[in-house]
Amino acid sequence: MTTHLHAVPDTATTGSPGAPRWDDEPIPLDSVRGLPTFPTDALPTWLGEMVDAVAEATQTPADLAGCVALAATSTAISGRTSVQIRPGYTEPTNLFVIAALPPGTRKSEVFRVMTSPVLAVEKALTEAAEPKIEAAQLAKRIAEREAREAEEKATTDDPSSVDDATEAALRAQRAEVPAKPKLVVNNITPEKATARLIEQGGRLAVLAPEGGIVSIIAGRYSGVPNYDVFLSGHAGEPLDSERQGREELRVDAAHLTLGLVVQPVVLKNLAAITDARDKGLLGRFLYALPTSTLGFRNTHADPIPPETATDYDTRMRTLVHHYAGLSKPAALTFTTEANDAMHALQADIEPHLRPGAAYGHMTDWAGKYPGATARIAANLHTAQHLDHAAEHAITGETFAAARRIGEYFLAHALATYDHMGTDATLDDARTLLDWIERTRPTCFTRRDVLNAHRRRFGTAAAIDPALSVLEDRGHLIRVDPPARSGPGRKPSATYWPHPCYRAPQDRA
Repeated sequence: MTTHLHAVPDTATTGSPGAPRWDDEPIPLDSVRGLPTFPTDALPTWLGEMVDAVAEATQTPADLAGCVALAATSTAISGRTSVQIRPGYTEPTNLFVIAALPPGTRKSEVFRVMTSPVLAVEKALTEAAEPKIEAAQLAKRIAEREAREAEEKATTDDPSSVDDATEAALRAQRAEVPAKPKLVVNNITPEKATARLIEQGGRLAVLAPEGGIVSIIAGRYSGVPNYDVFLSGHAGEPLDSERQGREELRVDAAHLTLGLVVQPVVLKNLAAITDARDKGLLGRFLYALPTSTLGFRNTHADPIPPETATDYDTRMRTLVHHYAGLSKPAALTFTTEANDAMHALQADIEPHLRPGAAYGHMTDWAGKYPGATARIAANLHTAQHLDHAAEHAITGETFAAARRIGEYFLAHALATYDHMGTDATLDDARTLLDWIERTRPTCFTRRDVLNAHRRRFGTAAAIDPALSVLEDRGHLIRVDPPARSGPGRKPSATYWPHPCYRAPQDRA
C-alpha cells in the first residue's frame, strides 16, 4: 500500500524535517504487559517493610501483600473515620481491593500473614465482650419475665396494673443485647451482609483469599444478582432491613471493606454479573494484576525478620483496637497543600474522561479515581499516625504517596477492563496499530485508514475514537493543517506514528 506524505509546520517539529516532537515511549495497548509493580515505598515504613518481607519470604509479587495491607488498614478504620478533602467534599475511607493471580501462587499464605493481626484483635474484642453480652442477655430475660408477670396480673379493673404492665413491656423491649464484635467475614450472602452491617453499627469487612463472594453476588443461591448492599456499603449510604415481626433496623451510614485475592477468571465472572457495570459495581474496585513469579522463585528465600513481623503485628493491632473502640467517627482533614494536589489530580483526569480519550471507555472507574486516591491517602495517614491520626491533617506528602499508589491501580484498572473485554474502541485501536506496524507509514490521514479498513469502520468519522486512544497513549501525534479560507474541502489532519513504528530511514 502507498501511504501519502504530508507537510508538517516547522513549529511542531524537532529532529529530522517534518517529524513531530516525541517525549515519551507509547503506553502499550496490551496493558497487561509492562504493568507497574506495587510501590511499597509509598506505604508508611512499617507497612512497606512488612509487605517487602512477606513478598520475599513467600516469593510472591509485592502487589499481593500490598493490596492485602490496604484491605487490612481499611478494615481497621472504615466506619470510624471519614476524610474531608475540602468543605462540602467528604469521602468514606473504606476500600474495595481485588488482586488476581493464577492457582499455586501462595495467595492464601500471604493473606493469612497479612490479616492475622486483624483477626487476633477481633478474637480479643469478642472475648472482652462476652461478660457484657451475657449480663445483657440475663437482664433482658429478667425484663421479659417481669413483663409477662405484669401482663398476667394486669386487669382492666385496675388501670394502674395496666400501666405497670405497659411499662414493664417497654423495659423489656428497650433492653438491648450488644452484638458479638465482628470485624471480618469470609463469604456472606447480601442479605446476611445487610443484617451484619446493621448489627455491627455500619462497619464490616469481607476478606477472602478466593472469589466465592463474587459468585454469591451473581446469584449462586438466589438465582438473581443482588449487590445493592455492596454499592451502599462502598458509598457510606444509609442501610435498613426489616425483620419479620420486628421493627425496622437501620444504620445511617454503612461502610463495607472488600479485600479479595482471586484467580483471573473471577474478574471475568465479576464483569458478567447483570448490570454490574451500569450500576457502578465494577467501578468501585481497585484492581491489581500482579505478574506471577511461578518458575522464577528462589527456593532459599529469606524468612520474614522477627522484628519486622513484630512491628507489623503491634502497629496493626493498635490501629484496629483504637478505631474499634471509638464511640463516634474521627474526622480526618486535608491540608491546603493536599487539597491543591487533589485539585490538580481532578484537573489532570477530567480531559481523559471524554469519549474516545484514554479513560473514556471506563468512566465508571476513572470518574471515581480521585475519590479513591483520597481514600488511600486517609488509609496511609492513619497507618502513619495510628491512634493519633485525627490530631494531624493529611499532608501533601501523604497525598503524593497515595497518588503513586493510585496511579498503580489506574494502570491495572486499564489492564483489567481490557482483560474483562469491556472496550470495543480499544479493539479498534489495536487494529489500527497492527496496520501501522505492518505498513510503517511516515504519516497518514483518516482517509488512508478508511481505504485499508472500510469494512470495519464504514466512515472516516468512525475511526476517530480509535485514533484518539492511540494519540492519548502516545502512539500518534496529530498535526492539524494551517487554517485556510476559500472554496474546496478543508485539508485533513495528519497523524505521525511514534518513531518506533516508522521505517528506520524516516526516524528522527
